[in-house]
Amino acid sequence: MRLVYPWLRELVAVPDGIDALAATLGLRGFEVASVERSPHEVIDFEITANRPDCLSTLGLAREASAAYGRPLQLPARATLESSGAVPVEVAIDDPDLCGRYCAQAFEIRAAGTPAWLRQRLEAAGVRSISAVVDVTNYVMLEMGQPTHAFDLDRLGGPMLRARRARDGEAIRTLDGVARTLDRETLVIADAMRPQAIAGVMGGGDSEIGSTTRRMVLESAYFTPASVRRTSRRLGLKTEASTRFERGADVEAAPAAIARIAALLRELGAGEPIGPMVDVYPAPKPAVVLTLRAERIARVLGIAVADDQVPRILEPLGFGVARATDVARYPPSPLRGSGAAGSTEEWQVTVPTFRVDVVREIDLVEEIARHDGYVGLPATFPALKAPQLPPDARTIRDRTVRHVLTACGLSEAMTFAFVEADAAAPFAMDGSSIPIANPLSEKYAVLRPSLLPGLVDGAAYNRRRERKDVRLFETGTRFSALGEARGVAGVWCGAGAASHWSGGARPVDFFDVKGAIEALCDALGVTPTFEPAAPSWYVEGRAAHVLVRPSGSDEASEPGTPVGSAGQIRPALLDARGFPPSEELYAFELDLDAVAARQPGRDLRAESLPRYPSVVRDVSILVDSILPAADVRGTIRSAAPATLAQLIEFDRYRGKGVPEGRVSLSLRLTFRSPDRTLTDSEVDEAMARIVSALESKHGAERR
Repeated sequence: MRLVYPWLRELVAVPDGIDALAATLGLRGFEVASVERSPHEVIDFEITANRPDCLSTLGLAREASAAYGRPLQLPARATLESSGAVPVEVAIDDPDLCGRYCAQAFEIRAAGTPAWLRQRLEAAGVRSISAVVDVTNYVMLEMGQPTHAFDLDRLGGPMLRARRARDGEAIRTLDGVARTLDRETLVIADAMRPQAIAGVMGGGDSEIGSTTRRMVLESAYFTPASVRRTSRRLGLKTEASTRFERGADVEAAPAAIARIAALLRELGAGEPIGPMVDVYPAPKPAVVLTLRAERIARVLGIAVADDQVPRILEPLGFGVARATDVARYPPSPLRGSGAAGSTEEWQVTVPTFRVDVVREIDLVEEIARHDGYVGLPATFPALKAPQLPPDARTIRDRTVRHVLTACGLSEAMTFAFVEADAAAPFAMDGSSIPIANPLSEKYAVLRPSLLPGLVDGAAYNRRRERKDVRLFETGTRFSALGEARGVAGVWCGAGAASHWSGGARPVDFFDVKGAIEALCDALGVTPTFEPAAPSWYVEGRAAHVLVRPSGSDEASEPGTPVGSAGQIRPALLDARGFPPSEELYAFELDLDAVAARQPGRDLRAESLPRYPSVVRDVSILVDSILPAADVRGTIRSAAPATLAQLIEFDRYRGKGVPEGRVSLSLRLTFRSPDRTLTDSEVDEAMARIVSALESKHGAERR
């Protein structure tokens, strides 16, 4: 919104210059985009969508009036006739889309636009066209109420009707484009055809021109959602639609006609003919809210004097009365001892132009904007209670981010709304939760998994020549059973960076497995992996992840399924635009399920070993399809308590190894906490271990 500084000073005698005024209104919630001093003094404000009243000079002048404590001078308005013959009839066929429609006929005379009016329009970014059109644009910028003028003699009869368009009905708009309409579009029609798209743009057939002698001026209230849908469907954004789709003032419709009548009379460009027609099928009742002093103090954290409340709200257009002075509004029973102990209450009548104020907290925000933001103390208030401990989920998520970042992954943030086609492969039950009114098909369902967004993120990076992509995300997944917090990651390209001593190694399943193990270790659980293939993974290159509390016995503590890991199916990657012939590995864990298996915080310190360890290596031949986890489980079940560590250090297939078999080499470390082990004790333990491997897995010692 381009605010012309001299124009505002005509409405409010602000004592500050343009820079100080910009700073003052900026502190009251209006972002300053720029301040211009030549050729015109203009402040360009970024007006948020919830404040359509400030898409006008009058709206910002009202804010300045409250900020400086200076009176607001309303522009002059003409007194219109209240009786006589009506030159034009008005009808509203669909009150749900058009809540109010006012029309006034005028006799037009030839007149030029004065320099002062042209300069203000130019400063606001609007070009001058003709006296009548310039006046309507001027009032829109001044009051925020769009209007439209029809050439009365070019209408198909003295009738204006707000109705839905018929399917296939056409109109040529003021921009010269022929547009085909449907029943979702509200139009203003005469007795024969549409003459304007309601709230968006007028039609060319009834355009005001140099030969116009009589016109009818429209000023109406159109439902914001209807104007927004029409504007988007037609791809037509105008100054009028911008204001109507945010929420116009239903009481501004007749006031705008009165203001235009005053300006046309002042310019000698026109005179009203007959009375104004005002069709208002269902007048909106006044919105009255209760505002409590203790609520203000509790929300803001500072006391606001009782006499300041009406001083702030009344200049903004609110009607304020003490609750005890209004018999039909008994004092609220919700009283408390606020910061200053005040129990005062007010009944506040909300002006119709403040469509954003619907609750008590909105009134508290108004107090904050004009008192709290500026008058907030420079020091923090004294603490009266200790700070609450952080939520366990916050600490857990922080740990997850720290560990996965240390593993070389970068955190991503994707949308919780995804395409239905992207979500379908990852929905366990085959269905996703649809969005009732999605912005587009790209945001049609709630994500059943974090992987759709990460897969798209990896594809986006690969298409831009980023070869090595490592991404993770923590967030909420949605299903028919409810919400669950999870973490997921994707990895493509190099598993290890290239080095002069050797080339880069491509990522594989075990890189992802290592990241999961590091994460589980930090969360205090022990993972195990079982071969499995959820539908989005390649069979034989995927596994389910199970966890149990760290330090627990695998035999007595069965693992709880918490997620999966593996290689994403190529067909799925191809559908999401991932480069062909490349592999993408991924994992996803249910953090809520992991948290349920975490042991209590029982921190213990152990002294360093006092006695030496004994290391033995053993190589065995086993079936190539035998999981290494099964081998480790057998060894641990057969070994004595002195087995301190077990690792695999070699796996060989080739010359000297029979087909279908593999040579697996393991290193076993034995140590006792209270004595030095003898060779005979270790030999006996090794014999039991080898015997168990032979009997259970058909292993052969090499």
